[in-house]
Amino acid sequence: MAVLPILIAPHPTLKAKAKPVKEVTDAVRALLDDMLETMYDAPGIGLAANQVGSLYRVLVMDCGAREDDEQPRPIKIINPQITGVSEELSSYEEGCLSIPEQFADVERPAVVRIKYLDETGKAQERLFEGLEATCVQHEIDHLDGILFVDHLSNLKRNMLMKKLKKLIKEREEEGDHA
Repeated sequence: MAVLPILIAPHPTLKAKAKPVKEVTDAVRALLDDMLETMYDAPGIGLAANQVGSLYRVLVMDCGAREDDEQPRPIKIINPQITGVSEELSSYEEGCLSIPEQFADVERPAVVRIKYLDETGKAQERLFEGLEATCVQHEIDHLDGILFVDHLSNLKRNMLMKKLKKLIKEREEEGDHA
């Protein structure tokens, strides 16, 4: 397993639509393992393949990783499809490993049903609620080339992206002086 570099917005791969996985191979399983290791290292609770430069419809998540006393509950998802959503909405303050240190409230369905393949290639269907519902929708958005800031007003999005640009510039300048 390896920690992969995470792409930072506005990298064009983050706005590209990922293609379905035709066959679950050892290479796909290795990508999922590397993505999980990358997500834990970042640290984050979800990661889509676009974020590490791969345009396949795969994502990993572990909402249990947030709490120190909780056991990890990694989920590896291939070719996710949203098959149902609740009318009830919930709002979470979302962040993104590809948009570091920027956060905003995003409203999404509180419950979603997802059909997907697991790492063995077996079809699964699962109901996600609460933070897991938000996380899986956020990661599926990535696979469709959508970032959480795309759910915000133009004003809010532009403000966050301007802050991100400033942060990247500061980091680059710090790197030059190290």
